Amino acid sequence: MVIDIFKLLTDLFALLLIFRFLLQLVQADFFNPLSQAVLKTTAPVVEPLHKICPTIRNLNTAALMGAIISKWLYYWIILASGKLIYLGIGAHFFVAIFDVLGLVTEIYFWGIVIIALASWLQALHHPHVRLLGEIVEPYLNPFRRIIPPIGILDLSSMVAIITLLMIQARILPLLKSMVLQFF
Repeated sequence: MVIDIFKLLTDLFALLLIFRFLLQLVQADFFNPLSQAVLKTTAPVVEPLHKICPTIRNLNTAALMGAIISKWLYYWIILASGKLIYLGIGAHFFVAIFDVLGLVTEIYFWGIVIIALASWLQALHHPHVRLLGEIVEPYLNPFRRIIPPIGILDLSSMVAIITLLMIQARILPLLKSMVLQFF
């Protein structure tokens, strides 16, 4: 029960850190109230990490490393409780990296779904939806260049979602198992 609560907390915090990473990556509107909330919530972790993980162009490596450390911390807590087999520091670190990549695919998946629903409900002008659109659009643009809209249907979003599902269900587990074979 306590471990489940800790998992939920580390997942949510890692999600906020990844969201901050993506906001800076796409140079989203930082005056948006949601952006401000994410920045203020994650600042206690990201600001100290900036000393060892500097921002490179639009890549906030401190936020990314904070998300990985958050997920890694969860594995250390499970190890301490005796509910996980010790694979080595590096193995659990790589598992945490793949967990963070899984969170990125989740953000894009739900972002595309929310944007699609908002377009049907005529709510694309809501500040939070616009902010989510700023994050999702760079991922959707290559699909839109390849697959033009057919009337009012935008099939590119469906292909983008299917691609995310394949990455999450097939590619990430395959890469994860390949990396863990070295440990």
